[in-house]
Amino acid sequence: MNDFDPAALDCLAALADEQGFERAAQRLSITQSAVSQRLRALETQVGQPLVVRSRPLRLTEAGKVLLRFARQLQALRTDVARELGERVAPQSRLAIAVNADSLATWVLPALDALVQQGLREGYGLELVVDDQDFTHDSLRQGAVLGCMSTVAEALQGCSVQPLGVMRYVAVASPAFLAAHLPDGLHAGNFADTPFLVFNRKDDTQTQWVSQAFGVRAPRLRERFVPSSEAYVQAVLMGWGIGVAPEIQVRPWVAAGRLMNVRPDVSVDVTLFWHQWQLQGRGALLDQIGQALAQGAQRALA
Repeated sequence: MNDFDPAALDCLAALADEQGFERAAQRLSITQSAVSQRLRALETQVGQPLVVRSRPLRLTEAGKVLLRFARQLQALRTDVARELGERVAPQSRLAIAVNADSLATWVLPALDALVQQGLREGYGLELVVDDQDFTHDSLRQGAVLGCMSTVAEALQGCSVQPLGVMRYVAVASPAFLAAHLPDGLHAGNFADTPFLVFNRKDDTQTQWVSQAFGVRAPRLRERFVPSSEAYVQAVLMGWGIGVAPEIQVRPWVAAGRLMNVRPDVSVDVTLFWHQWQLQGRGALLDQIGQALAQGAQRALA
């Protein structure tokens, strides 16, 4: 494994990120021919294809294995450069996966000090957004080095620590409730009531309805709004009932702009931080995990 050419591994990582040879070459400031040559050399060394040359480009299972190694090697190089007081390579960036609701509420303040430090030292932090039930797949496939997930069990070679509980509550505007639910939301009318949904991976609304009315696999009138900030804005505008993080809608509830539909019902999502275990003093990935843990402690239950 130590015989793999670091430059070829960097090409593989760039191809995975940019999903094409032209953009990968631009990112690495080399020619497309050089990217192809380095990839072919790596594939010859491994003895099997590493990418599927489609549009967009995809990694094979062997490619995903080497991608994990490439990510870890890049992170270690960044840590060594920082420890030696050297300028980090311009293309150096560490990717982590977070869920959209955490990003919209507490993640940015938690990571701010590290990002400001990165501006001075030259490294970058890439935030990959996905549903908290799916971020673990990105970690397994090597797309990221750390992730925020609902999965409690660590992958082999990874560590895991609990972050806290993000509580989701059902809210609606007073005008919407007065116009559409004058008798309140109940088992007889929830199926005809519009519920806002983040995207097709989001099942928080069905979980909430199942708890509220004891219905298995309820079918809802869904209206999709794939942005955490726009989601809350749509609830404020009276598009329907939203099931959103309590910490995000708390100011609107306090101001009377939103009402908690059923204060006795909530969906509690326990979040965990996973990361690959890298050796090194003061590893940047460890610092990210510590910053997220401290930020979650301040913000979450």
